[in-house]
Amino acid sequence: MQDEQDFRRVAESAIEALKKHLILREEEDEPGFEVEEQNGVLNVVFEEPPGKFVITPNTPVRQVWISALSTSFKLDWDSTTSAFVLQRTGEQLQTLVDRLIDENIRG
Repeated sequence: MQDEQDFRRVAESAIEALKKHLILREEEDEPGFEVEEQNGVLNVVFEEPPGKFVITPNTPVRQVWISALSTSFKLDWDSTTSAFVLQRTGEQLQTLVDRLIDENIRG
């Protein structure tokens, strides 16, 4: 397991990269959601249907947690791919969030 400082560094970097990706998607593709960041927590807020995803690092367990679609997703750091991955599906953070956004928007 990585130490707290290493986790914070990779988590901040991953969430910042995700934020940049989502802002581009918000501006270019589909204005159905808005991205907000507050104290290291990323929120994706939807107009229709109304809702909110919360993406946050959880330092004590060294995971990135996503609360979305009435479900909690817990992603672990995979040193092989240098990415946070949902072990159950093998999806990386950005791929998973994109899929969840699409599911929310398209129903």
